[in-house]
Amino acid sequence: MKLSEIKNRLKTLESVNFKLDSGEFVPGHFHITEIGLVTKHFIDCGGTERHEKVVSLQLWNANDVDHRLKPEKLLKIIDLSEKVLGLTDLPVEVEYQLGTVGKYGLEFEENYFKLVSLHTACLASENCGSSQKKETEDASKTESACCAPGGGCC
Repeated sequence: MKLSEIKNRLKTLESVNFKLDSGEFVPGHFHITEIGLVTKHFIDCGGTERHEKVVSLQLWNANDVDHRLKPEKLLKIIDLSEKVLGLTDLPVEVEYQLGTVGKYGLEFEENYFKLVSLHTACLASENCGSSQKKETEDASKTESACCAPGGGCC
């Protein structure tokens, strides 16, 4: 979900609610402790330089059980973040702690935002032997081709 989609949804809501994949809701007294611009500059296992940018929302539960973030207030926080941080219409990730801090994607269902699990993936599968085209190959051949010296991966 992109930042513009969140803003459009907030304009139609009476309350801000987040639901986990498990079906549980984030307690209603959550705080959004930060909105950030996260830039990742990296090289994948095939040697390709990459850049990623996302907007990060961090949710936090405090002992302030009377706290309720209204949609209008969150829109003001987002507007300020756009001005100060120069945010554009980027994808949004949510940080939320369940045992440890996790990163989630965001979708909208009915009248709430849903935190959805993110997954890792090899971005250079064509260079490292993990391509889906080669699923029928013997796993040990694929693994040794990928991780062999000069194999272009690892």
